[in-house]
Amino acid sequence: MCGIVGFVDKNIADKKPVIEAMMDTIKHRGPNSSGELVDGDAALGFRRLSIIDISSGMQPIYNEDRSKAVIFNGEIYNFKDVRKELKKAGHVFTTDTDTEVLLHGFEEWGIEDLLKKIRGMFAFVIYDLKTGDITGARDFFGIKPLYYYNREGTFIFGSEIKSFLKEPNFKKELNKAALKPYLTFQYSALHETFFKNVFRIPEGHYFTFKNGKLSIKKYWDMSFKANNLSFEETVKRIDKSIRESVNEHSISDVPVGSLLSSGVDSSYVTAILKPQHTYSIDFDTSTYEEGTAAKMLADKLGLENTRGIVTKEEAVKSIPLIQYYMDEPDSNPSCIPLYFLTKLASRDVTVILSGEGADELFAGYANYGFHSHSKVIRVVAEDLKHLPKGVKYKLAHGLKKMPNFPGRLHLYESTAKAEEFFIGQAKIFTEKEAADLVKPEFEKSRSVKDIVMRSYSKVSGYNDEVKKMQYLDLHQFMSNDILLKADRMSMANSMELRVPFLDKEVAKVASGIPTKYLLNSKDSKYALRVAAERALPDEWAKREKLGFPVPIRDWIKTKEVYEKFRELFSADFAGEFFDQDAILKMLDGCYRGENDDRRKVWTIYTFLIWYKVFFIDGGKKPDVDPQVKVG
Repeated sequence: MCGIVGFVDKNIADKKPVIEAMMDTIKHRGPNSSGELVDGDAALGFRRLSIIDISSGMQPIYNEDRSKAVIFNGEIYNFKDVRKELKKAGHVFTTDTDTEVLLHGFEEWGIEDLLKKIRGMFAFVIYDLKTGDITGARDFFGIKPLYYYNREGTFIFGSEIKSFLKEPNFKKELNKAALKPYLTFQYSALHETFFKNVFRIPEGHYFTFKNGKLSIKKYWDMSFKANNLSFEETVKRIDKSIRESVNEHSISDVPVGSLLSSGVDSSYVTAILKPQHTYSIDFDTSTYEEGTAAKMLADKLGLENTRGIVTKEEAVKSIPLIQYYMDEPDSNPSCIPLYFLTKLASRDVTVILSGEGADELFAGYANYGFHSHSKVIRVVAEDLKHLPKGVKYKLAHGLKKMPNFPGRLHLYESTAKAEEFFIGQAKIFTEKEAADLVKPEFEKSRSVKDIVMRSYSKVSGYNDEVKKMQYLDLHQFMSNDILLKADRMSMANSMELRVPFLDKEVAKVASGIPTKYLLNSKDSKYALRVAAERALPDEWAKREKLGFPVPIRDWIKTKEVYEKFRELFSADFAGEFFDQDAILKMLDGCYRGENDDRRKVWTIYTFLIWYKVFFIDGGKKPDVDPQVKVG
């Protein structure tokens, strides 16, 4: 696992110190070695994390006549098969790496056909030394990040935005349009990042930069189309695809560990992998006990489990460092346990498997229409789904207006049109609340509806509302939050995190599963849970999803944390963004127990910390080293 950086800029005479400074900024992604290429107006850089023999994996890697070079971040799991095909076509390999397969595959087939053949997680760039053309791509789901800046003759790309700060002609500027949507979604929800003119290469897309012009094109997307397989055959296919994927993802020259929570996703992966090392995390509070349940499973499977305990003091200390590594503000509280979990695992292993992606592919979220624990409500909701569309939507409108009663939300979200209520897994501030809170210069932005309709418009022909919601989450919440924090928190600790659920062969299986097998009166993610029973102890596959619970309410109600938050909320620069009286009132009320605005308070605090790190402190890495105890 590695980090890549590069730029094209004719106005920089000596490019070597610039590319080296950019590489040093992302050294955490690859602390073992580095490589660079400086040619004409271009410079490319690479930082390496060793999981194979160091001598065979040095980058850039060149083709036979050294006319092309590649830098690559990720893993190609089927590279040996592709390599055999390329060798038959006459290509000569100088290494045993998956990286070189990308270069020769590009030569042989071109970018689109190459991308059809490979299986993995990746962000790579190929540079043509004869023409100066640059071609790059990001993987199917967006597991690996890739950003770009293209302004006034300066083109920059890289794994992390912080490296751009070292390019002399990069203009660092806050994207004011990003703040208001962030307050609703909890993450950076626009294609343009919080840094003005810095954009993501979208998941499933490739780019070409030729003669100063940038072109971006989609090469893959998730397409849901229900098949006619029986439930039993569906379960068999799920289990087979996941076992094969875990097997592919576990290939490594170094030991592979597993992150383990109490939920079915990481448990299923762990039960198949059976690694020597598993890792779980808890906080020093009795509010949640994820680690205890994980230890129970590890014992049942005969595996070693290391349980970390994070104190309130270390957690709060970590926030500036976490936001530094994230590059953009992200107020998902699970960033904290994931940071400490990968830090814990890094003591023993370099590669870990995790369970991200299962909820999006196999319909695991309660917001897809699974809020009630009442079996009666679940059965009724299941029956209502079969009503004609017009009747069903009319019923939903009636339910929305009714006074609340047990099961109302479950019934409403089971009958309503997805576009009318669902914006993804996070909804912190309503759009009106966000607009009322920010200063006028931050009110102008894309509306929440515009943002989600980017995805909904592509599945407008779907008759299945759950599939619409899954599609939205794949392209919003998962790519911009879940996978981003997985990459950043693991790379912060120089760890390679692999996600076997997010494999294109698993996705093929998931895309054909009828919703009735996934979300029904029995459970969410039902078919996956039944498949997981083939690997897990009795009843374990049916455990309720918790999702890295974090005791932020407990923290904010302590005097020392409250005072720390209030100091930041009272700072002069906070008043540049927010109605300061309003945010202080919200914080004070949360501390005194007069409201439960913990997530709103956390979201504001996260942004202010991020802004301080990158715009007040100049993007300097915070000088802290939070520790996790083994319990």
